[in-house]
Amino acid sequence: MALAGPSSALLSSSSSACLRRLNPLLLSAACRRPPGGQRRAARRFCAAIASEADVFASPEVAKSFDFTNEERIYKWESQGFFKPNFDRGGDPFVIPMPPPNVTGSLHMGHAMFVTLEDIMVRYFRMKGRPALWIPGTDHAGIATQLVVEKMLAAEGVKRTDLTREEFTKKVWEWKEKYGGTITNQIRRLGASCDWSRERFTLDEQLSRAVIEAFIRLHDKGLIYQGSYLVNWSPNLQTAVSDLEVEYSEEPGNLYFIKYRVAGGTRDDFMTIATTRPETLFGDVAIAVNPEDKRYAQYVGRLAIVPLTCGRHVPIIADRYVDPDFGTGVLKISPGHDHNDYHIARKLGLPILNVMNKDGTLNDVAGLYSGMDRFEAREKLWSDLVETNLAVKKEPYTLRVPRSQRGGEVIEPLVSKQWFVTMEPLAEKALRAVENGQLTILPERFEKIYNHWLTNIKDWCISRQLWWGHRIPVWYIVGKKCEEDYIVARTEEEALTKAQEKYGKSVEIYQDPDVLDTWFSSALWPFSTLGWPDLSKDDYKHFYPSTVLETGHDILFFWVARMVMMGIEFTGSVPFSYVYLHGLIRDSEGRKMSKTLGNVIDPLDTIKDYGTDALRFTLSLGTAGQDLNLSTERLTSNKAFTNKLWNAGKFLLQNLPDRSDVSAWDALLANKFDTEASLQELPLPECWVVTGLHGLIDRVSTSYEKFFFGDAAREIYDFFWGDFADWYIEASKTRLYHSADKLAAARAQSVLLYVFENILKLLHPFMPFVTEELWQAFPYRKQALMVTPWPTTDLPKDSRSIKRFQNLQSLIRGIRNVRAEYTVEPAKRISASVVATADVLEYVSKEKQVLALLSKLDVQNVHFAESAPGDANQSVHIVADEGLEAYLPFADMVDVSEEVKRLSKRLSKMQSEYDALVARLNSQSFVEKAPEEIVQGVREKASEAEEKIALTMNRLAFLQSTVST
Repeated sequence: MALAGPSSALLSSSSSACLRRLNPLLLSAACRRPPGGQRRAARRFCAAIASEADVFASPEVAKSFDFTNEERIYKWESQGFFKPNFDRGGDPFVIPMPPPNVTGSLHMGHAMFVTLEDIMVRYFRMKGRPALWIPGTDHAGIATQLVVEKMLAAEGVKRTDLTREEFTKKVWEWKEKYGGTITNQIRRLGASCDWSRERFTLDEQLSRAVIEAFIRLHDKGLIYQGSYLVNWSPNLQTAVSDLEVEYSEEPGNLYFIKYRVAGGTRDDFMTIATTRPETLFGDVAIAVNPEDKRYAQYVGRLAIVPLTCGRHVPIIADRYVDPDFGTGVLKISPGHDHNDYHIARKLGLPILNVMNKDGTLNDVAGLYSGMDRFEAREKLWSDLVETNLAVKKEPYTLRVPRSQRGGEVIEPLVSKQWFVTMEPLAEKALRAVENGQLTILPERFEKIYNHWLTNIKDWCISRQLWWGHRIPVWYIVGKKCEEDYIVARTEEEALTKAQEKYGKSVEIYQDPDVLDTWFSSALWPFSTLGWPDLSKDDYKHFYPSTVLETGHDILFFWVARMVMMGIEFTGSVPFSYVYLHGLIRDSEGRKMSKTLGNVIDPLDTIKDYGTDALRFTLSLGTAGQDLNLSTERLTSNKAFTNKLWNAGKFLLQNLPDRSDVSAWDALLANKFDTEASLQELPLPECWVVTGLHGLIDRVSTSYEKFFFGDAAREIYDFFWGDFADWYIEASKTRLYHSADKLAAARAQSVLLYVFENILKLLHPFMPFVTEELWQAFPYRKQALMVTPWPTTDLPKDSRSIKRFQNLQSLIRGIRNVRAEYTVEPAKRISASVVATADVLEYVSKEKQVLALLSKLDVQNVHFAESAPGDANQSVHIVADEGLEAYLPFADMVDVSEEVKRLSKRLSKMQSEYDALVARLNSQSFVEKAPEEIVQGVREKASEAEEKIALTMNRLAFLQSTVST
């Protein structure tokens, strides 16, 4: 099925406009003036195309691909092309899209994953596999709640002014209004995901899966509740994951404080260095290294915590203490430091919390109760100075933990939370990689994956938010939460269970917390397909999926957790491959940030360069490595889009009239898929078809191995370097300079065959321009995106590769001589080609190609097995072993004038060289000038000497020519 209404972007409804302009790829004036009969054919072709389908606009209007047509081309979606198709059989190819936050707006990270995943799914769809790319968005608990709270604050409303139900209703209203922004932007990138299967992590089906997962883990004893030290966000009033804390180096202070030894003299004190003096109210011990002789006499005694009305804590010895850090004395505040917390649990020390959940100090801090933690720090230090307990304060670079979402400083705080025991889940995920059930690309990330899972900590899954999946736990009114709670799928089920245990009059209430957003995301590969209902067709057909593609920075956040949950709940690894891409940085390799002002907006980039150029640029990166994005790269790939467009324009202007059905039948029938059909082709045609067949094999292999950068570069080099720069130019000898209709028809077949296959190979990278060009040609039976992939292992003629390379070497040699002697571009020169008989046989057959591409006078191109008589008056070129050429000098330049010009140039060069030598002979310059300056002069002198020698040789040659 072909796309409806293709663009009117390449040819004109005006036949006169079509005649006035031919393709800019044409180099010579002769090329721009085809013989009369061919001009008439071009006119008929142009007019027929325009009148029949109004497909193209004139070159004045569309000299390049019009990016505004991309949204029209995306009608693929409405035609059902994004749905998996089982007609051609094959194993399904499935990718679950990393769900962007519903609050999100498109950034380059999204552009990267959309590009790579769309390349995969388009390739395997063309290969005939039922391809499913599952899109969706994440409810993003913290981020979304923040956005809506800010919106309400602008209206003068606080979240706490509303009931929970009222607030969540507001969030749903916001989601319905703005939640589709990110998915529409993903469409703009050309994403061919099955939007009919779009999911949201708070959808009814996915919410049911979350509750089921919680209950199953709890029933196995893998979910528990307890009070432990967590990362607490005072502003957001919730716990956050270790993985959601970002550390930044910031200027701060190191405070040195006296802790007096109880029962000692005024000189018996220990000095402690800390960056957070406000936590001293939570000290439960003072620790030193057991081998530190400075404090050995105090171990086993008690220290007095400053400003606490004489509270005593033990002085203990532990090898954890670094005697070289600070003063070698460590205050143990287990309620506010992760390392101290582990020491306290190991030694059985009490946990003392001095902080409220809003970041103020609690009653344990005595007179400082109610003060903000940072305000208390300043006040405390002032009081320590006043009481002579302050030793000194010195600048210190702090490693400050900040919330990835809110940006505020995170406070380690003991809080009652829900946790998942991870070790038994991690063991299975480790074995999946070890046994080869899961392959991580690039391979080096396996070590990182293994290290994290080997050292995994229990996962805090509860969050003190209102937006998200409510924890399916109910408590009994009048009972302690730790003693009596009920886990159930619904409130009705919870009440029934409670009544069975406590009687009909029992009252219950649900846990106010929600689950960590990453908990629902960990179920994404199978919850989106219908789990826990194993009878769902999607689950049966498409699980496990094939590839999980995402950034390497969320290997732990998301990937490892999906693997663990997939194995736990389905018995299968959720995907066979994990493909990790790098981060996108600016042209200088810096991370993009608003602070640096170096953020590149994908939508702005699309307006300026087109989606295809952006996608192609992003695809050139290497898996797992960061990509530096620059406008230079984008500009280059925009030029590539235009080159492709112009090549298509050239073909359309030189193929048969649409109404010539028999000619088109003959063109489309030529597949060059047999040795015989390949051997019948002339050298340039055989060479380019052989090159194409090799390209198809290499590119297909790269796609299968996920080497997308390699595939992109291969296609780029073949199209631009071989097809556009060489074969299109060579084909003009058949189209414009030959009366041989068979040769012209053969060239047309090869042009169409090669270009069609290039479009197929390139389509996954650049879907819009390739589809537009594909639809521009007559007799398209279906859209390019659902056209079968080119066949591999097609015949190749290696002999044609070597022979055409010889011809290319000869042409390049002649071009170089023309450039060296500044021959006028339009001037046609004569040449004598000398070669062995077997070489002359194939080179002489391509006399027209040689003449056109080297700008030779075709009437004065001669072939022989020995040098011509005027060889001593010619420039000699050795193109390859057994292939040479002689270009008469008099044909290229006026020898007398050239002698004068070179003599004048030589005189100037000699003067410049003498000046450089004089500087180098100056002892003062050599001794006093910087070494790099002196070296630079030496290099210039050496270069000048070389140029003088070359010029003198050329002048001597010319003078000998004049003499002769």
